[in-house]
Amino acid sequence: MARSPDSPAADFPAELRARLATAIAAGAAFDGWGEVGIRAAAEAEGVDPEVALYAFASGGQRVEIGAIDAWISTIDAAMMVALGNGVLEALPVRERIRRLVAFRLEAIAGQEETVRRALAVMAMPQNAPRAARIGWRSADMMWRLAGDRAADYNHYTKRATLGALYAATLAVWADDTSEGKVDTAEFLERRIAGVMRFEKAKARLLKPAIPAFSVTRFLGRLRYPAA
Repeated sequence: MARSPDSPAADFPAELRARLATAIAAGAAFDGWGEVGIRAAAEAEGVDPEVALYAFASGGQRVEIGAIDAWISTIDAAMMVALGNGVLEALPVRERIRRLVAFRLEAIAGQEETVRRALAVMAMPQNAPRAARIGWRSADMMWRLAGDRAADYNHYTKRATLGALYAATLAVWADDTSEGKVDTAEFLERRIAGVMRFEKAKARLLKPAIPAFSVTRFLGRLRYPAA
């Protein structure tokens, strides 16, 4: 089977890649996400820098996007552990989404410059397709943890909407200098309210105005006509 263009080196231990990605993120504000940052993180973790570069190479793409992808994967994994196994079941959907996004923001607390640099790399035209897949993956995980089981077109619209909400919130968060990131919290609440209104409006719009024809109901009425 052919490797996906996003697939990292298959023979590199996933746990070590995650540890390196975390170390790269810790220094990315100063060293960036590229070769300099990867080499510095590798030396700090006692890993051969050439081996570390290999760990984030995939499909001829530059290593920056590979390192960012691996870092975001560690956040995805932490979110699954912390908020999986029914932790959110008793909450309304709106609160589940808020908790999920808030968890991700708390996981990167204090790393605003790291995030800004990551967003700049992901915005590069050559990285746009992979960045979109990374965003979709995180949005899909969030909706699954929120209990969504949609298999029709709603599966796609919900993830696209949540992906946009999270991306917008992350951009606000990265530049938010308010006490306790209160501006980000307020922005998130407004965006979630907007999504909830959109979902309700969509459900009303797509609800059939005329009940679907039922052969069983029709035959029953023939046999037992209404009084």
